[in-house]
Amino acid sequence: MKRTFICIAVFWMAVASCDRTRSSTGWDYMPDMYYSRAYETYTSNPNFSDSMTMRVPVKGTVPREMIPFDYENNPEDRTAAGNDLVNPLEATVSNLERGRAAYGSFCASCHGAEGDGQGFLFTSGRYPYPPASLVSEQAGALKDGAMYHTIAVGYGIMGAHGGMIRPADRWKIVLYIRENLQK
Repeated sequence: MKRTFICIAVFWMAVASCDRTRSSTGWDYMPDMYYSRAYETYTSNPNFSDSMTMRVPVKGTVPREMIPFDYENNPEDRTAAGNDLVNPLEATVSNLERGRAAYGSFCASCHGAEGDGQGFLFTSGRYPYPPASLVSEQAGALKDGAMYHTIAVGYGIMGAHGGMIRPADRWKIVLYIRENLQK
């Protein structure tokens, strides 16, 4: 009888300890972190006078590794950047490899793997305007600073990529275009 009682008790304890989902242990290690009291990014927040949770960065601050670019998106500043800016990097194997990788991530979908303007977004019909050919005489005549300017703030129908690509990687893309595509 005693043995039967113990078996029944163990059986019910085992059944009671199981939950419907196997993803929960049934206890929380740090409940104050597990059940966050934080406000979600786009929700209202009574702690601020404007009720916004997502805050505007402090005026004058710059994200790490993003140097302010003092040129605007206009032809005059593009020419000025071409005259003022010189690529500080050398065409080393590592710089060209990083330039190839960054070009593949940010440029090839429009300009094509060969830089001929026949990227997937254009050839598939998803983008109606042909991107510039980076292997044309016109692109070859651009100064490195003008190419850097185009990557940073855009030009014509091309949008700005300065917020996505670090300054050093912009220069590496220019190196890659010069050394591998325009040869």
